[in-house]
Amino acid sequence: MPFYQKLGKIPHKRHTVFRKENGELHQEQLFGTIGFDGMSSLMYHLYPPTVVTKFEGSIDLNPEIAHERQLQMRSFKGFSVPAKDDYLESRVPVLVNNDCHIVLASPRKSLRDYFYKNADCDEMIFIHEGSGKLRTQLGNIEFNPGDYLIVPRGIIYQIDFDTEQNRLFIVESFHPMYTPKRYRNYFGQLLEHSPFCERDIRPPSELETHDEKGDFTVKIKKQGILYSYTYASHPFDVAGWDGYNYPYAFSIHDFEPITGRVHQPPPVHQTFETAAFVVCSFVPRLYDYHPDAIPAPYNHSNIDSDEVLYYVDGDFMSRNNIERGQITLHPAGIPHGPHPGAYERSIGKKETEELAVMVDTFKPLKLTKQALDIEFADYYQSWVH
Repeated sequence: MPFYQKLGKIPHKRHTVFRKENGELHQEQLFGTIGFDGMSSLMYHLYPPTVVTKFEGSIDLNPEIAHERQLQMRSFKGFSVPAKDDYLESRVPVLVNNDCHIVLASPRKSLRDYFYKNADCDEMIFIHEGSGKLRTQLGNIEFNPGDYLIVPRGIIYQIDFDTEQNRLFIVESFHPMYTPKRYRNYFGQLLEHSPFCERDIRPPSELETHDEKGDFTVKIKKQGILYSYTYASHPFDVAGWDGYNYPYAFSIHDFEPITGRVHQPPPVHQTFETAAFVVCSFVPRLYDYHPDAIPAPYNHSNIDSDEVLYYVDGDFMSRNNIERGQITLHPAGIPHGPHPGAYERSIGKKETEELAVMVDTFKPLKLTKQALDIEFADYYQSWVH
């Protein structure tokens, strides 16, 4: 996020002597992206973050592709992804390309036996069901249903869940994820026309500083391969940090919808952006208020982007027979629009209670083999009267 944060104890100047109570030096670590040109934070560890005592084998997590190229409208039963105890094992890639992986997960247990670092991607973890606490070396963030957790690449984290009923919609981004630039001024401040503001962003607020030595397993994903490192000190030994690169939470319920006299295009729902895709939030809102307005979306062609919708809750007015956790894919190159009857029945409606997350990618998405296991096979025919 493009605004400054700090937590814990830090010295007055960077790269200067900063001693612990026992007289030993804290260990600085610059945590940044895009070389030294992107956003960064400066951490102060109790011990060097470089002491590795064991390196173990690797596991290939690269998704198995079922269709490299395809031009069929598809839909998937997201809640049919099986629940698993282990957090990483529960993650199922469904739609992927070289810019992002769209993943479903239903972990039953908290991630506490090891630590995880995604060195490939920023992670957007949307909490559909479940609550708990995201724990990171930069501090902790409590979360609830409807929260987006934005975890920059390289963050070491664990997750505590309050229950065993957890459903996650995850986008792994190979590009940094930002708030849309049209919402920000030259200095990075969110503008008045933005559908959310800095007050809605929840950065880490609780810093746990663990002064512990021992054997601490950190599983690190790089180039789709999961490696297991054992470090000699606790990864959460940060006494303080400051900067611009940190995890944060934003609730979809804090997104303020932009409405108009006639139907508004999808960009008004935009919440996050990268160089390769955007994320939008569809939330409860008043419908269009022109006396002859048709609230249902017009038929449109995604000539340059694949459109993925993840249905969270409510009655999505443009679709028939949609269930919670369902995913639809409308590929670039062919038109799509409201299901039969939706266009007409939307006339005169005053509001909608729909809740959904949309991901529009600028490059085609590939279907994984796991996606075929949860597919509604005849979805492409659902516009036939």
